[in-house]
Amino acid sequence: MTAPDPITSLQNPQVKRLVRLRQRREREREGLILIEGARELARAAAAGLVPATLYTCEALYSPEAHAVAATLPGPRTHLSREAFEKVSGRENPDGLLATVPAPAPRLPEPGEDTVLVVLHGLEKPGNVGAILRTADAAGAAGVVVLGRGADVYSPNVIRASQGSVFTLPVAALDEEEALAWLADQAFTHVACTPDAPQVYWDAPLTGRVALVLGAEHEGLPQRWRAAEVPVRVPMHGAADSLNVATAAALVLYECVRQRRAAPSR
Repeated sequence: MTAPDPITSLQNPQVKRLVRLRQRREREREGLILIEGARELARAAAAGLVPATLYTCEALYSPEAHAVAATLPGPRTHLSREAFEKVSGRENPDGLLATVPAPAPRLPEPGEDTVLVVLHGLEKPGNVGAILRTADAAGAAGVVVLGRGADVYSPNVIRASQGSVFTLPVAALDEEEALAWLADQAFTHVACTPDAPQVYWDAPLTGRVALVLGAEHEGLPQRWRAAEVPVRVPMHGAADSLNVATAAALVLYECVRQRRAAPSR
């Protein structure tokens, strides 16, 4: 069966719609997210997400895109190279992009020894995506985003996480909801803040731990800094702060180290 001719016009309604869907309010209005890239789409599919429509440009396919495209279900629309590059958010797209129904928020079912990441006020998609990727790699149980903050399913967060956003339970909660749920689940709050008296590797980080991180320029508000376990990353040079994703990685892997070193129960 011959494939239909690709869409070539940049004024085509579908092309214009995909460009609009790069905006958060348009995605929320339609209840959709945009997923671009073979790796990201493969991880979304593994999590059970099914494309509403898959947009393809075989002229741009990477070898990975060829393999992934063959496995994805759902209707397909073919775009010319120029049209695909118009809707893509990448400098070197691989020819795969999909609209997907927005996933429902998920909270984890915490075990006895669980690390949860809580993000307060983070807005930079690169930082949020990097933290999601590290949380996945370090075996965290999930990520909670407080308030509006960054859209965890924005194309830039999805890309920065390399699709890890689909492998973890993720939920956006307001502060009161988050505090109530964390208390109900008996989580210890570990707040990363530069004025904490205790260095992170000296803090007890086993059991149910909620690692709370704030934006670099504002930090955490008092209600979150007044945690059971405030910790800091030591700073020895002229720099007075670390990138929040770097700080998250350090503390998450200290959680991993302490769990490995802890005696078996």
